[in-house]
Amino acid sequence: MAETTDRTSTNARTSARNETGEKGTTLKGRRGTDTPPGMRGDTTVADKVVAKIAGMAAREIAEVHNLGGGMARAFGAVKERVPGGSGDITRGVSVEVGERQAAVDLDIVVEYGASIVETAGDVRTNVIQAVESMTGLEAVEVNIAVHDVHLPDEEEESEPGGGRVA
Repeated sequence: MAETTDRTSTNARTSARNETGEKGTTLKGRRGTDTPPGMRGDTTVADKVVAKIAGMAAREIAEVHNLGGGMARAFGAVKERVPGGSGDITRGVSVEVGERQAAVDLDIVVEYGASIVETAGDVRTNVIQAVESMTGLEAVEVNIAVHDVHLPDEEEESEPGGGRVA
């Protein structure tokens, strides 16, 4: 009788740390030649990856002006002005990733005139679809905190050339 080494079932997940020490989720595959090739081996998804996916998905909604609270946006504006600095896609995003599930917290700034309730619903739907389709994790909650409303005549803190010195 042939014995196989099926250590874990398909889609079983465990929390792990990668070689840099960052926490992530490992999607355990099955082993052995009787397993389809696409299911052999493990896949690790880092927390930072889930945060980037959530940040991009939130920014896809037209009524979202920016992500992050007041201080986070101020530090982000300074970082963008430093040569070689760039905008942080995960600013205003925090995630908790478990074995099979993920929870996302977002801090957003909404455009003036947009319905905050509808915008939050659109953001929530888009983030859940993106996280679940790209990672295979179940997005159990997406909490949204609206920190500000962007007015059309407000000066953007990250606009180049906004200072006195050129």
